[in-house]
Amino acid sequence: MNRENETDIGKAAESPGLPPFRFSELLEKKVILQDWGEYEDFFRFSSNVGKIDEGSVLVKVGNGFELIQGFPKIKRAIMLAPALKNHFKDIYSVAVEEKMNGYNVRVIEHKGELVAFTRSGHVCPYSSERSEHLLEHDFFKDYPEYVVYGEMVGPDNPYVPKDIYGVESLDFFVFDIRSREGIPLPLHERRELASDYGFTQVELLGEFELGEAADRIREIITELGKKEHEGVIIKDPSMILQPVKYTTSQTNCADLRHGFRFYNESGKDYLFARVVREGFQSVEWNESEEEIKDRCLRLGESILRPMRESILRVQEGERIRDDVRIRVKDESTIDRFRMYLERLGLDVIFSPPERIGDEYVVNIRKMNRSTTDKTLGIIEGQLWS
Repeated sequence: MNRENETDIGKAAESPGLPPFRFSELLEKKVILQDWGEYEDFFRFSSNVGKIDEGSVLVKVGNGFELIQGFPKIKRAIMLAPALKNHFKDIYSVAVEEKMNGYNVRVIEHKGELVAFTRSGHVCPYSSERSEHLLEHDFFKDYPEYVVYGEMVGPDNPYVPKDIYGVESLDFFVFDIRSREGIPLPLHERRELASDYGFTQVELLGEFELGEAADRIREIITELGKKEHEGVIIKDPSMILQPVKYTTSQTNCADLRHGFRFYNESGKDYLFARVVREGFQSVEWNESEEEIKDRCLRLGESILRPMRESILRVQEGERIRDDVRIRVKDESTIDRFRMYLERLGLDVIFSPPERIGDEYVVNIRKMNRSTTDKTLGIIEGQLWS
């Protein structure tokens, strides 16, 4: 190793508090991974290292490095009332914001451009370009020490396309602003600051005394479920205690519909957890026999129907796929995003870009090879092992 590399490693290790030899070891073991192409200034953590969360990113700045902490892990309430009573027992009230169904990114400014990191710490070229046009750059000039956390939501979403929020293309809904060390702004301070810069934010659905919170949140969840929205994040307004999430039955079933459509790619823990949530919610809500039947039908259909449709498609000679689309202003983003997805190991087919106004729309077909191959093998007589 040359002297320059030794110096870089030493400086990089200073930021997360790792000895240089430990940093070098993590690089060698690919626990710390350098991004590629134009993003070589960024190094992501592929797993937890001490107090550094998976998805955290080291950013090369001048002659040194800065650490940007990963997404905070938000635990889930399964039985709502006892979970709230236990987790928030030391505070008077909780604030409830909508949990939107999209994908999370963290945004910073680097060398005059906005850069969006995924939950795993990758730089997503598409999310970065969209952030450039959706977020006010003055914020990052005025507050370079802050990281903006948000949900990318809308139909032009290559990961979780949803057409239920009245978003025409794609929008960025801010749900957190934190220091690079991961310390959050208090909720009301964050909402006021985000409003000052014209940021779109997740909706604040109310602030409730702890004793009434479970009943009020159940009312909110019922209404969100009717619109097939995802759920809520329950927060300590001061943001000292960690938030808690709680989701609707409809989003649990939507996840299952997608998961069983691609049953051989979906993790068993992912699928099983959503069934368990339905059981506990049904009990806590003390459902009538008619309500239980409705939930059973909704749950059963979300498991069996999409899987049956996938089997029929393969029987007819089709490959199982996910069709999504993106909308960009800079045509070069299309090739960069294709390379990004291929580097992640995805089998994708991009349509020729269609010019609409001052933007380009591209349809993307994500091929799910594993489910297709497994289904075809079973149809041809393969035994389940």
